[in-house]
Amino acid sequence: MNRRNAGILLHPTSLPGPHGIGEIGPAAFRFVDWLEAAGMSTWQIMPLTPTGFGDSPYASPSAFAGNPNLISLEWLAGDGLLGASDLEPFHTLPVDRVDFSALVPLRRTALANAYRTWRGNGGAELPEFQSFVAGQSSWLDDFALYSAISDERGGQSWQAWEPALRARQLDALVAARGRLDDAWHYHAFLQFQFRRQWSELRRYANERGIEIMGDIPIFVAYDSADVWANQSLFQLDETGKPVTIAGVPPDYFSADGQLWGNPAYDWPAMRAEGFRWWIERIRATIEVVDLARIDHFRGLAASWNVPAGSDSARGGQWTAGPGQELFDAVTGALGEVQIVVEDLGIITSDVHQLRLSLGFPGMKVLQFAFDGDPKNFYLPHTYDRNCVVYTGTHDNDTTVGWFDSLDWDSRERVRAYLGKDGSDIAWDFIRVAFGSVADLAIVPLQDVLRLGSDARMNVPGAALGNWGWRYRDDALDPGLAGGLRYFAALYDRIPAASPTEGFDPYDYTAPGTAHPLHQE
Repeated sequence: MNRRNAGILLHPTSLPGPHGIGEIGPAAFRFVDWLEAAGMSTWQIMPLTPTGFGDSPYASPSAFAGNPNLISLEWLAGDGLLGASDLEPFHTLPVDRVDFSALVPLRRTALANAYRTWRGNGGAELPEFQSFVAGQSSWLDDFALYSAISDERGGQSWQAWEPALRARQLDALVAARGRLDDAWHYHAFLQFQFRRQWSELRRYANERGIEIMGDIPIFVAYDSADVWANQSLFQLDETGKPVTIAGVPPDYFSADGQLWGNPAYDWPAMRAEGFRWWIERIRATIEVVDLARIDHFRGLAASWNVPAGSDSARGGQWTAGPGQELFDAVTGALGEVQIVVEDLGIITSDVHQLRLSLGFPGMKVLQFAFDGDPKNFYLPHTYDRNCVVYTGTHDNDTTVGWFDSLDWDSRERVRAYLGKDGSDIAWDFIRVAFGSVADLAIVPLQDVLRLGSDARMNVPGAALGNWGWRYRDDALDPGLAGGLRYFAALYDRIPAASPTEGFDPYDYTAPGTAHPLHQE
């Protein structure tokens, strides 16, 4: 980053719409228009990959694939692949929250119907599809086969497959690929549709001066195509079971730490391959976003590894990661990549030094700043420019909910620092974030909307009930866009304008023309 700008954190699943979950459909294009009207330059999202345990985008069966739940059913209907009767069952789903248990079976049925129509119309022979399959073969071949086998076995983990398939013996792979050809093409079809829709949305955003910041979870799920297809790159025993798993020690989010369960990387094995897998992972990420946040960056300096089978993360130990060597390999293969790093939690000097040597911006979270220490490095007066400031992240409570949960003394510290009474705490934080020296200021949409704890996206460590929040279609009031634009211009976060050059704080009209997908 080399200029001041601002943005909004919102995962696409939180977009409004009639199909039970946010999609790459009309509401997504309307949201981009609202971002433009608000003077925002960045749309930060969470991982676009399929969700896994607990409906989490951070527990995906693939670090490369796109989430089929984001495919716009309306778009498929416009392509003639679905009819009105396919969409009607979704109209009974809630509009302000994702009911994953009800949604997923309906989505599977609709997407399977779309696939049958597409395949019956010769879709698999189309040059566009064949080009996509060939271009993404480094991960798509294994992912589609893994998904087809998993479906055949009712979602059974690959660890429970027969030994020949579990060990990826060639004859077993060839037989499965032949037996499951239709299922393989179904999963390839979903990835093709996701990519073509998402690419159009990203192009639309980029044309309006908005970059999309993606997210790279540092670890991958054990029950994933990535581990199954690359077992030698993870710390597994001779039967494929994890020897050590990843977690974090006790921190702000969890007094007992977090036992994530992801298999630990075998860094010597990855180094021997020139970090090929990581290079391809980052390549795949920057094919769909403009810059990427690496979640739990400290794990690349040293990760908290716990013996498999442990009941808690307290018994783990720090294990050295690849550090600078990994990023040298990535730069050598891909050139300079725009990266932001999540450096929250227990951060030691080696992690700080690695980030500084790489020149990557770190993260500052205002909710972490008010412990009474005037040297707390989350307080805005301690920042340097090369950072991203957040009012809160997807793992935090909303700012309103957080402030309401504080005791009286803590609230007084916040009020004293802000010089405000806290009656509009979310927008007080937005002003402070935008006014800081940080090059990029990011605000969760929940804070823009002044929402309380019931709009929280994730409670770390909670197995169920996360990731479901959505906003209603009428929530994006033009006045909110105007307020954000006013702050962005006031604090020089609109590259093409300033408060004294062509800015009218009362003009909330979005520039540009409407996209045909969201014309009423």
